[in-house]
Amino acid sequence: MKVILLKDVKGKGKKDSVIEVSDGYANNYLIKNNLAVPYTKRSKEILDKELDIREKEEENKIKEYNEISKKLNDQIIEFKVKVGEKDKVFGTISSKQISDKLKEMGYKIDKKNIKINGNLSTLGITNVEVELHKKVKFNIKINLIK
Repeated sequence: MKVILLKDVKGKGKKDSVIEVSDGYANNYLIKNNLAVPYTKRSKEILDKELDIREKEEENKIKEYNEISKKLNDQIIEFKVKVGEKDKVFGTISSKQISDKLKEMGYKIDKKNIKINGNLSTLGITNVEVELHKKVKFNIKINLIK
């Protein structure tokens, strides 16, 4: 029996995939537990429409992220930090602090999307990568000043 999976099923397939399983497994487990629906002409049409809608939404997100990346690429963001003897910085700048600073500037970027290599604990400019999507990555410059 052919079914369309509504959720990921371990060992069988990912969501939205069409798989062939035995009638008993399909009826008694997959369909009964709302993990799949029988493959019919109508269910295939619904799946295709849903996948088209998701693809268009994904394209729109990528366009939006590209606009943000054009505006922020190589932008310099300054942080005033406390320093001790020989200009040693107290503490480090975290991705949360960078995210908060970007929010102040009008960009809502989650801290999980900000990739810091090493510590931001020295005065001067450091490059930080921001990954909004697998296809949209750009760098911002973090400048630590006294």
